[in-house]
Amino acid sequence: MTDDSPTLDPVSATESNEVEGAAEVEPLMVTMSFETEMVPELLAVLSKYVVLSRMDTAARNIDLVASITRPGRFTIIEKWESEETQQLHFDGAVMVEMATACTGLLSAPPDIDLHEAVSMHDLG
Repeated sequence: MTDDSPTLDPVSATESNEVEGAAEVEPLMVTMSFETEMVPELLAVLSKYVVLSRMDTAARNIDLVASITRPGRFTIIEKWESEETQQLHFDGAVMVEMATACTGLLSAPPDIDLHEAVSMHDLG
């Protein structure tokens, strides 16, 4: 009996672009929360940052949400291909521009946290 199934190229055989024998790269999630009394001004800065950051090919997902229970509190939730790509983004011009533009707009320093995958899934 012969196996007539097609031979698959290891790179195209998986959606995660893992090559057989290569180390698996884990995605990294970042949350950044900002508090302000200057809502329109901060929203303009954060919205621009989100739009520009979504253009980064290593960004898997970037969302901007507003707290219902704490008016004036906004959180950006980012998912990056890897810790390395997240760090490159944080050191890059888009992040520096956003941080600079937040000067004088925040009621407190932003709360920034890094999260490792426990259960993450990219939706279509």
